[in-house]
Amino acid sequence: MEGWFVLGFFMIVVGIPVLAGVAGKLGKRWLDLKEKQLELTAHEAADKAASQAVHIEKLEARMRVLERIATDKGSSLAAEIEDLRADRPVLPRAN
Repeated sequence: MEGWFVLGFFMIVVGIPVLAGVAGKLGKRWLDLKEKQLELTAHEAADKAASQAVHIEKLEARMRVLERIATDKGSSLAAEIEDLRADRPVLPRAN
């Protein structure tokens, strides 16, 4: 009977704290992994948003040029269309 008492005492005094410590370490490592995954996801989302913002800015610039061409009755219409075909930045022309 005394052997069971010693074994139970040992489990309470040593076993439970050791298991709690191991579980705590595993939990901390899991939380660190999740934090790194969230940081990576946030960086990817920020990079994608920046890329899309650049693309949208380019499209808006082209749209402004097209709006100007559509409303411009001047003789430079053909030259501006050629500038757009060249797919390069269009500088405002002096009229």
